[in-house]
Formats: sequence, structure tokens, C-alpha cells
Amino acid sequence: MIKAGYIGYWQEGTFDSRMNYKKLKVWKDSYQQALDVYKAIDSCKDYSLKDQIRRSCISVPSNIAEGDERFSDKEAVRFFFIAKGSNGELVTQLMLARDLSYLRPSTANSLIQRAGHISAQLGALIRHRQKTYS
Repeated sequence: MIKAGYIGYWQEGTFDSRMNYKKLKVWKDSYQQALDVYKAIDSCKDYSLKDQIRRSCISVPSNIAEGDERFSDKEAVRFFFIAKGSNGELVTQLMLARDLSYLRPSTANSLIQRAGHISAQLGALIRHRQKTYS
């Protein structure tokens, strides 16, 4: 059974709206980053820092998704900037976790390097989407 609505189609319990963010490489990379960060910090006993790291790493793909689901590029860009800021927070928190010996330097440095790549991807996405309303 398919019902047409002005925002998408429903078929047997599934909803298909824009959902294009799942096709974005930066979303895929940041989603994998969140999974890897979660696993890397699982044994951290500093629960406050662990919670903050988890929040910032989840915020990156979540804000990319929310931005891409918005109806204007100007709104989308605002959320992409939030994702970029959260990614910067994550780098700082991973550096702290490394320097406080909560994470092995090799693990932390690998995650930090990946976050830098994601930040560059977000910058490119922001510049691309800004062109549509500038």
C-alpha cells in the first residue's frame, strides 16, 4: 500500500522523503567516525569526558542529516556549520583523552586525523551549498 503525501511516500511501514544525506560521503564518514570513537572510548573511566566525546561525535552526522533534510540551502548550511563545530570539539576532546592517557596515542591520532578530513569535507560542502543562495 502506497500513500502519496506532499513530502514523501510510505510503503509498508517505510518512509521515503529526501533522505539524501545518506548518500553524502561526509555523512557516511562521520557516521563511521562516531561508531569508531564509541568503541575506542568504551573503557574510559572518566565518565564526564567520555560522555562529552560521545555527544560531540554523535552531533556531527546528526547535524549533517538534519541540515540536509531542511528545505533551504541557507538552513542546511547553518547545520553543516554546527556539525563542523562539533567535529572541532571532538578533536579537542580526543587530544585531551590522549594526553591524559585514556586513549593510546596511535588510536587517538588516527581518529584526530580522520576528524580533520571530515572537517575539510564539511568545509567543501558548506562552500558548495552557499553558492546556491549567495
